[in-house]
Amino acid sequence: QVQLVESGGGLVQAGGSLRLSCAASGGTFSRYCVGWFRQAPGKEREFVASISWAGSITYYADSMKGRFTISRDHAKNTVYLQMNSLKPEDTAVYSCAVPSSTYTSAQDMGATSDFGSWGQGTQVTVSS
Repeated sequence: QVQLVESGGGLVQAGGSLRLSCAASGGTFSRYCVGWFRQAPGKEREFVASISWAGSITYYADSMKGRFTISRDHAKNTVYLQMNSLKPEDTAVYSCAVPSSTYTSAQDMGATSDFGSWGQGTQVTVSS
């Protein structure tokens, strides 16, 4: 089974940038698409972005398009989320996840509830 560990969160001023990392161990991480999700206090978890197993296909939630970029490095077994032009409403715990099946596509990551592994999350706080 794949184990996931996020890092890179922190406190940043509005307009700033952060790069989150999702490092994987165990299992066959390279065969899975990967999704980033976030959850703010008192709110439901929401989809942020996803990337195909090959890294060639990406999807973003509308509010993140043009500001966030997801990428992956197979050699490092890591998926990244570059976040630019951060806003206070981006404040949340950000987590990465893989689906339970390698057949789940990046396009489906925003809708599926069938996950195989989650990381512990990393806090992102954007001050105004």
